[in-house]
Amino acid sequence: MSEKIWKELKDQNDLDELMNIFGRFHDSCIKESYMWTEHYVNEDLVMRLSVKRDVRVRILIQRQCLNPSAIELMFEEVTKILITPSPEDYDSLIYEATFLHTNGTFYWADDRSWIPDEQGFSSGNWISSKKVKWRDASDWMGKTLRYAPKDI
Repeated sequence: MSEKIWKELKDQNDLDELMNIFGRFHDSCIKESYMWTEHYVNEDLVMRLSVKRDVRVRILIQRQCLNPSAIELMFEEVTKILITPSPEDYDSLIYEATFLHTNGTFYWADDRSWIPDEQGFSSGNWISSKKVKWRDASDWMGKTLRYAPKDI
């Protein structure tokens, strides 16, 4: 997977192109996500904190279609994120997603009718960030966890 090149998304045209390439996320699902920061506590128990917007999130999305059948999204300088598991007896199928670039911020949501200002940022799964890129992850299909430790 490491040979796959990240493609930076810079504006709404880039987002629209990705939406076309990935079928507007139709019949897809979030397989995994991974979030990290530059914050840490070193071996001497000294905490190191970044004052920059340093939250990053990787999301693996798989779909029932080829070329590509899975992609990875990398959100950098994350400003907000909401992940809401589906209730019991409901599926987590994405019928169509929203991907917007407004006022210097990227927004991705797993609902085609999601609008940041109108939704009050409180429904569905969504993420906003200052930077975003993607890459083909079609070789990561199936149940195998890609971000988790091997002993899970």
